[in-house]
Amino acid sequence: MTSFPWSVAQDALDVSFSVPQTMRLRFTKECFGSDWDDVQSLFHADHQKARVQFWVDRAVVEANPAIGDELQRRLIGSSDRLELTSPVRFVLGGEQIKNQEQSVEEIFRAIDADGLDRRSYVCVIGGGALLDAVGYAAAIAHRGIRLIRFPTTTLAQADSGVGVKNAINAYGKKNWKGTFAVPWAVVNDQSLLSQLSDRDFVAGFSEAVKVSLLKSSGAFRFLCEHATSIARRDWDAVMVAIRSSVLMHLHHITHGGDPFEMQESRPLDFGHWSAHKLEHLTRFRLRHGEAVSIGVAIDTVYSHLVHGLERSDMMATLKVLTELGLPIFDPAVSSDALFDGLEEFRQHLGGRLTVTMLRGVGGCISVHEIDRKAMLQAIEIVQQYSEARTLG
Repeated sequence: MTSFPWSVAQDALDVSFSVPQTMRLRFTKECFGSDWDDVQSLFHADHQKARVQFWVDRAVVEANPAIGDELQRRLIGSSDRLELTSPVRFVLGGEQIKNQEQSVEEIFRAIDADGLDRRSYVCVIGGGALLDAVGYAAAIAHRGIRLIRFPTTTLAQADSGVGVKNAINAYGKKNWKGTFAVPWAVVNDQSLLSQLSDRDFVAGFSEAVKVSLLKSSGAFRFLCEHATSIARRDWDAVMVAIRSSVLMHLHHITHGGDPFEMQESRPLDFGHWSAHKLEHLTRFRLRHGEAVSIGVAIDTVYSHLVHGLERSDMMATLKVLTELGLPIFDPAVSSDALFDGLEEFRQHLGGRLTVTMLRGVGGCISVHEIDRKAMLQAIEIVQQYSEARTLG
């Protein structure tokens, strides 16, 4: 007879348990070239060929056709290890894929048509929006199919690639439909960043600034000292910044005690209450990374005005964001609807409003109310700084 650690006479049980998870992160320089063996090792065949489906952002291949050619060649050449269940699918990424229900339905249909199961692999090559949409479908189909992400933007490599959130937009709100699921693996490859436009290239470093403000004064100083080099694509500085950012995000997810956001605090969303709203207010004219830059600038100034952040740290933040080539202000910030983002932020997490602010670089706090007058003052200071930099 089975022995239980509790009495059969108990009428009320609260049993805590954990589910083992592994986050596999690989840094490569040519994932479909010289580093292909490292990529192949991520596919566990379980005594048979690993069944694989690939989704690729069409814009990535249009910018660098060699990626598509190399991928097709590698998949055909790996027939003894991998079984490509259908031809590589090329789709248009960007935020629009998260706004269109039919796009996600297409992914579901493809998973079903290929007969994928929980030991199959869905691989996605693209920016954060495509990773989100494909990851959302993979997490729901069969209640979870192994997902391997190949982020192709600095934003996704510095942050969302290792995230455990998969979501699409709904009802005019960012990431309203979604689920938590740990990706099977994430491949941060340098060559996948080579053809990014200047605008998309710098956009990702707003998340690097954000997480360094939260976690590490040393990482923040590095960004301040190398901002112009990063903007010029000095790859040594770029890859240090990306690696540092993603490792801080990864450590928070795996060791922060709340990977699925069951508690009221959500520190990695510093600056995001306004950023998510700004994306919708501008009808996604602003990239996510650009909106985050604006949100981080505003909340950093607010942290100085209300929570004692040193003025020098506030000024250093505004300077590093602008030297990276990121915007810190947009006319949409002046909309009264911006403050609706606070309530949407609260609803998204549940419970009382909880927003992360700064007492110092590397020291964050949770606050439960926002002084609207002080926030408007913060916005005004950011606008004045932005205009002065533009005129200068």
